[in-house]
Amino acid sequence: MANLDSYETVIGLEVHAQLLTRTKMFCGCGADYQDSTPNTRVCPICMGMPGTLPVANRQAIEFVITTALALHCDLPLHTRFDRKNYFYPDLMKGYQISQYDAPIGRNGWLDIEVGGKSKRVGITRVHLEEDVAKVFHMEDHSLVDINRSSVPLMETVSDPNLQSPEEAREYLVRLRGLLRYLGVSTGNMEEGSFRCDANISLRPIGSTDFGTKIEVKNMNSFRSVYRALKYEQQRQADLLSTGGSLRQETRGWLEAEGVTVLQRTKEFAEDYRYFPEPDLPPLVLDQSWITEVEDRMPELPDVRRSRFVSAYDIAPHDALTLVSSRAMADFFEQCVVRTSGGQARTIANWLLGDVSRLINADGVEVCDCPLQPEGLAALVGLIESGDLGGPAAKVVLEEMYRTGKPPAGIIEELDLGQISSSDAILDAVRQVVVENPKAVADYRAGRAQSLTFLTGQVMRLTRGRANPSMTRNMLIEELRG
Repeated sequence: MANLDSYETVIGLEVHAQLLTRTKMFCGCGADYQDSTPNTRVCPICMGMPGTLPVANRQAIEFVITTALALHCDLPLHTRFDRKNYFYPDLMKGYQISQYDAPIGRNGWLDIEVGGKSKRVGITRVHLEEDVAKVFHMEDHSLVDINRSSVPLMETVSDPNLQSPEEAREYLVRLRGLLRYLGVSTGNMEEGSFRCDANISLRPIGSTDFGTKIEVKNMNSFRSVYRALKYEQQRQADLLSTGGSLRQETRGWLEAEGVTVLQRTKEFAEDYRYFPEPDLPPLVLDQSWITEVEDRMPELPDVRRSRFVSAYDIAPHDALTLVSSRAMADFFEQCVVRTSGGQARTIANWLLGDVSRLINADGVEVCDCPLQPEGLAALVGLIESGDLGGPAAKVVLEEMYRTGKPPAGIIEELDLGQISSSDAILDAVRQVVVENPKAVADYRAGRAQSLTFLTGQVMRLTRGRANPSMTRNMLIEELRG
């Protein structure tokens, strides 16, 4: 196995994201095709019938403008659509309407962090095109579902300045998070709405010339992208180190086997015979339109993250996690404005801990569950005031998550109000001391951590209702006796 230290890895990623428009790119058919019967979301235009004329989807164009602005791209005022010619069963017209040398956005960037180090990844271009039909290959025949044909597809092409599979994975995570944050795409890789092709090459350390580029396809998760690039990185190094040579080609990733396999010799741009799309006029992005789109954009994740750190004293890593979902970031701020101040970090801890555990188990966003910001803010207030202990608070939160009820009502229903009666707490303390002689002996022998264990036993016995401060003080007094 060749030593990778002798080579520099060069990776560029091409990401296709289906856009969240109501209709397709060039016709009025519904773009939500996932659960539809095959070949039912179709019309003469997306079926490629002769004599039909496309009409561009304004919302799709605005989504690409939004993304290009968020990626700090230059937006030329004059762009256009082109015909990309190739012949395959999934391409109904025999060509794809895309963009080539006049994309909507170019020369942008996206910052990532890997191993505690920040890196700026260049964005070559962001352009708009139409998706193709879906082909299902059987043992002795193939089937075509046209429903996906002409769904708006945005392609984001990175510069070739990613240098490891780890950087490539982090770039994809950040890009998908941004598209979801902007509300332009679901970013669901398992549904095919976020797809990645990776170009990878190796060159000797110190060389400025690019090596032979290999394109890798058929990766349907971040893990697949990482594994495919790690495999291809080693495969190329092994071949080059023994004097072998590479040719530009497209390889497919086989998840089960953990290998890439040859699909075809790589096409070049001239093979597609690009020319301006004659059925669509040039696309002019006047500044007033761009400004209108920009004014509707939300505060971007990186800006919001910095504000959370400075305004709310949130740890940078926690702030990054909060802003990775716009719904979570919005929920957090809605909670904060409903508190008296100084509780932002506690709210963040609950959101990133127990709330995230609940929504992740159900596969939903926080905005899709019954829990309300005012409810979580009220719960945190009860905890901060000492009226509700931690274990009981977890019980209350789960009931709030299921029902949407306010915490006060749940506390009353489940009889979870905090016990502050010294007699009631003392009874529980004495019972715990009697039932746990070893822990008592350990504490009296100088093992202070046993006090934490005994406190937990009192909380368990009282279902988390005992006042924690009173419990600890009474335990200390009882143990001294």
